[in-house]
Amino acid sequence: MKISEFDYELPTELIAQEPVEPRDACRLMVLDRTMRSIEHRIFRDIVEYVEPGDLLVLNVSKVIPARLIAKKETGATVEILLLERVREGVWKCLVRPGQRVKDGTRLSVGDLKAVCLGREEGGIRILEFSTAEDNEILRRGRAPLPPYVKKEVPLEKYQTVYAKEEGSVAAPTAGLHFTPELLSRLKEKGVEFAEVVLHVGIGTFRPVKVEEVEKHKMHEEYYRVPEETVEKIEETKKRGRRVIAVGTTVVRTLETIARLPKRKSYVGKTDLFIYPPFEFKMVDALITNFHLPRSTLLMLVCAFAGKDFVMEAYKEAVRQKYRFFSFGDAMLIL
Repeated sequence: MKISEFDYELPTELIAQEPVEPRDACRLMVLDRTMRSIEHRIFRDIVEYVEPGDLLVLNVSKVIPARLIAKKETGATVEILLLERVREGVWKCLVRPGQRVKDGTRLSVGDLKAVCLGREEGGIRILEFSTAEDNEILRRGRAPLPPYVKKEVPLEKYQTVYAKEEGSVAAPTAGLHFTPELLSRLKEKGVEFAEVVLHVGIGTFRPVKVEEVEKHKMHEEYYRVPEETVEKIEETKKRGRRVIAVGTTVVRTLETIARLPKRKSYVGKTDLFIYPPFEFKMVDALITNFHLPRSTLLMLVCAFAGKDFVMEAYKEAVRQKYRFFSFGDAMLIL
């Protein structure tokens, strides 16, 4: 399968630069896989499409202020994206521009110092900071916004209202559309909720650079599924109700554990790459955003709803001037 099969034309003006206020006022495209139908609604209308006993699974990972602006000893500016903590004071990072940071390069983030200890595959640098305190590093950070967002947006707007556990370097964006009021309405209707954690790392948003899709390798990302969530999923399936994933990170988490021996709870790292064709064993419906061309996220959605149907829906979204990517509009796939 060629990467070009997941390409589409997107006018730059349709790339959302900031979230809609209130969050649940964004647009919602509803895809029905059986009927191959497309509806245009508002996100808060999602209450009409879920039933009592359905289970909404949320990724409660919290975005850290992972973007740091540093200076080299020469005065040149370098942008650092913290990816993963290796040990106290030592982080795997992406740096931009990468050619400026070699082994031994010294950097300053305000009064904080850092040195490059080495490099790993994929342009990742290992940086050691002059403090072992994560909070000291992170309090100098900003929201790790994607490069296509040109505005400065505060971290709280790049955070779901139910985020709990710090560790992501990009938001699980499908959840950004929920407000406390909308969550209350869903609960009042009898919708059940369950939580998982998948800390979004470089694997989720790194571009596919190989021409043949099957040759792409995902980076591992940490996940955890607590016992309560495992039990709720089993009960939901027994009752014949739906497991609805809020976002592609939830899909990858649930489909990862669906392929493991049965346990009470799960914790580990996943590099599951979902692309067509794929047998979904756990997820029945999906809430997601509109994703970048040629991305692994778009491939996952195509695997879930059918490539031709999804690409047709994306063309319709462009025609209808939907807002795309992290701060954009949403899609519900039934």
